[in-house]
Amino acid sequence: MYELIQVSDRSYYIQSPAKIGLVQLNDTDVCLIDSGNDKDAGRKVRQILDRNGWHLKAIYNTHSNADHIGGNRYLQAQTKCKIYAPGIDCDFTRHPILEPAFLYGAYPCKDLRHKFLLAQESDAEYLSEDVLPDGFGIIPLPGHFFDMVGFRTPDDVVYLADCLSSRETLDKYQISFLYDVAAYLKTLEMVKSLNAKIFVPAHAEATADIGELAQANIDKVHEIAGRIVDICAEPNCFESILQRLFTEYGLNMNFEQYVLVGSTVRSYLAWLKDTEKLDICFENNMLLWKQK
Repeated sequence: MYELIQVSDRSYYIQSPAKIGLVQLNDTDVCLIDSGNDKDAGRKVRQILDRNGWHLKAIYNTHSNADHIGGNRYLQAQTKCKIYAPGIDCDFTRHPILEPAFLYGAYPCKDLRHKFLLAQESDAEYLSEDVLPDGFGIIPLPGHFFDMVGFRTPDDVVYLADCLSSRETLDKYQISFLYDVAAYLKTLEMVKSLNAKIFVPAHAEATADIGELAQANIDKVHEIAGRIVDICAEPNCFESILQRLFTEYGLNMNFEQYVLVGSTVRSYLAWLKDTEKLDICFENNMLLWKQK
């Protein structure tokens, strides 16, 4: 873990729970794409920088999930680097309490205020094309989170953040976190058509061909949606739908999984209602979901 792996002339990634991109800007300066999940990750990144005699100029966050911004504060304090994050995710990076509050739907109890959901604050600025190094490009990747992006480097490496999961992750966890199902499917269809020297997803192996894995993620979304529609053959409340999905997929419920998978299932329900596959009704002051 935290091995530096070179994938092109000046592009690397650091093997970690969520891959961290590293790109050489010149002989001494580098930038990071994300920063890992906590202060310890930041320390390990700093050790890599020091061993190679590199100076960190900037961190470009793909989105604001805690496992991608957790090293920000430490690295910024150590190196005085700039930090940039896209759109709404910049506000979440500045005020990380927004993530567990968003997932829970209210002020999160302390069981949810831990490093896996709540990163330390960092001084982020809004990401735009004009703050990128020469030759870099932004690739919008909405769906997994609000304004998530990926990056294409001058040596044609594409960092894809969390826009898809490995087959192993899909098989193990089944229901990957999503914010906007419609946007996510559109993103995956776009990713299928991309060409690059190599793709570096945060939670899958680097590869020269991303199309097959993108399709596997699309298929999983439709599988989950189909299960939800089937469960709603009879009117069901959200908690019952969530319980059925956990049981049918063999998942284990805990507080963190309740909010992550629960938020995702609510996003599926919203998408299925918008696409007129599900409807709602109220019985005995309870909202129920049912097939259209």
